[in-house]
Formats: sequence, C-alpha cells, structure tokens
Amino acid sequence: MAEALRTETIGGVVMLIATVVALVWANVSYESYDALRTMKIGPEALHLNLELVKWAQNGLLTIFFFVAGLEVKEEFVHGELANLKKAALPIIAAIAGMAVPALVYLIVSWGAPDAARGWAIPTATDIAFALAVLAVTASAMPASLRAFLLTCAVVDDLGAITIIAFFYTSGLNFVMLGLGVLFLAVYWILQRQRVNKGWVLVPVALLTWYFVESSGVHATVAGVALGLLTRVHSDPGEDYSPSERADHLVRPVSAGFAVPIFAFLSAGVLLDAKSLSAAFTDRVVLGVIAGLLIGKFLGVFGGAWLSVRLGLARLSDELHWRDMAAVSILGGIGFTVSLLIGNLAYADDVTRANAVTAGVLAASLAASVAAAVLLRVRIRTRLNAQDDV
Repeated sequence: MAEALRTETIGGVVMLIATVVALVWANVSYESYDALRTMKIGPEALHLNLELVKWAQNGLLTIFFFVAGLEVKEEFVHGELANLKKAALPIIAAIAGMAVPALVYLIVSWGAPDAARGWAIPTATDIAFALAVLAVTASAMPASLRAFLLTCAVVDDLGAITIIAFFYTSGLNFVMLGLGVLFLAVYWILQRQRVNKGWVLVPVALLTWYFVESSGVHATVAGVALGLLTRVHSDPGEDYSPSERADHLVRPVSAGFAVPIFAFLSAGVLLDAKSLSAAFTDRVVLGVIAGLLIGKFLGVFGGAWLSVRLGLARLSDELHWRDMAAVSILGGIGFTVSLLIGNLAYADDVTRANAVTAGVLAASLAASVAAAVLLRVRIRTRLNAQDDV
C-alpha cells in the first residue's frame, strides 16, 4: 500500500475519494459534518486545543509541505533546477503562472467586499492532482512534459509558501519565532553532522513545528524549511541520502493520510441551489475561477512562450506548443494549496470561505477535464503521425 501511495496516480485518487465523501456527507447532513470538522482536541496548556480542520491545515499539511520541500531541494541539486538553462523554462512559466492568475482575480473581483484578501488563492497548482491527471490520461507523452509540470509545480509551491509566510501571517511572537529558527538551525547542524537517527531528528522537527505554529507564522512554513535543510547527497557507504529516505517514509503518509484528511475536512460545502447561486454570483468566487482557468493558462503558457521567444529558454525537441498548452491548463488545478489559502484569507467569514471552496473545486474539476481531453487528443495526434511515418 505504501509503495502504491508513492505514485501520483494513487495519491490523487485517494484525495479525490476523500473530497467526494466530504461533499456527500456535507450535503446529506451538514450539521454533523460541521460538528466533526469543528470539534476541538489537543492540550490546552500548550495552546494546541484546535479544531480538527485547523489540525489538518496547520499540522497535516505541514507533512505535505515537508515532502514539497524535499522535492524542491532535490530539483535544485539533482533535477531540472540544477541546470539554469534547463530550469529557465519552468521557472519563468511558474512565476508568470502565479502573477497572471492574481492579476486576473483582481480584475474580475474588483469592487467586491474584502476581495483583496483572496488575491493569492488562484496562484497555486496542486502537484499531486496535476501529476495524477497527467499520469492517468497521458502516460505515453514524453517524459520531458512531466518534468516541466513537476518543476513548474515545485517552483509554484515554493512561491505559495512564501506568499503564506509574508501575506497570511499576523500577530508575530518573536520569541517563539526565534525558538523555531533555533531548532531549525539544530536540525541543519544534525544534518551536517550526519546524524540520521529518527529518534533524534523527529523530536527536533516537532519542536520546530510547535514554535513556528505558536509564533503566528503558518506552521506549513516549518515543513518546507525542514525539507529544504535535509541533506540530499549520500555519503560513501550510504545506499540512499537522508532526503531519499525521508521521502520514501513520509510520502505515503502525506498522500495516504495527511492530504486526504485535509481534503475531507476542507472540501465539504453545500451544493444546493441557494448556496451555488450565492457562490457563483460572488465576484470573489468568479475571480478565483477565472484566475485558475484563464489566468493559470495564460500565465504558464504565455510565460513559457515568451521565455523561448526572448531566447531565455528553449523548448525540448520532443514537445510541441500544443503539448504545452494542454499541460498549462493542468496548472489550473489549485485544490490543496488554494483551499488552504482560501481558508486563511477568509477565516473570519465562513460563508465566503465555503463559497471560495466551491469555486476552487469547480475550477479544479473543469481544468482536470479540459486538460485530460486535450492531452488525449495530443496522444492520438502523435500516434497518427508515427503511423504516417
């Protein structure tokens, strides 16, 4: 089971199942669903008596972002990002793929109450879902297309966590933040000293998480930071680096438990006519949908095209611009991080938060279907071209 969860396809399917269960439960008995997600557990003395949905956002998603941090580090050291010339295409596409959706969102939502708080919601791409759709619908496409999407999504995640750290942090406790940084430094020193024992590293990581969580900075920042500080080079005599071992152990927990539970506790919204009508007449929701479906495509595809036209990057010989168009639409699958940013942006407005969730789900579904159709068309076109040759 753990091995299966290490593949994008299975992880994406588990997350989708959790989302469907949440939607069904919420629309059968929203009161019981809401009672579950708002139930508080945890030690009050440590200020950790949190609602389950907060545990999912601040605790379980830290595991997801730890894995994302490991991926970013691996990409910078051993992957596409290690070569600046190769990395230019996905990096520029990712940056444009964050800036343009935010701009589209602001244009569409202009004048709506508290619209500015949600500008970052459509900037994120869900790695697991996007790669799962690509794996299921277009496994025959060149490996370079997957590499582009993965690298683009990794840069996107790094951008998202930076946005969360700088724009969705309030009421900083500098003492707690200092302690969090101190334990990050301890973790880094342990990595440098080749300390690989879990009974040493895990408590240090948990203390880092606790102090960052208590500081007012979103706890997922701790997850990314720990991932980035994990050693990626293997020493003589080591079969795997600490980063590879950590990824091997933690990825199934992230894909099979952390992200699905977050999806289950975050995606349950009412889908009756009244709620949907209210949601899809809200310009903030329309801005989120436009940002994910239009802004992401324009940003990712436009950024890639412009970087090639300006001579800053080059497109792989295996790929065609139609392939890039299809995979750019996959960038509109916001889901995990978009839901998180939506909940952070409108934490004090449950109605708006639920409406934004509905918008993210609708846009992610539409992007998945549209990209899947285009990718299947591209595969058929490629096969027909090969037959003609």
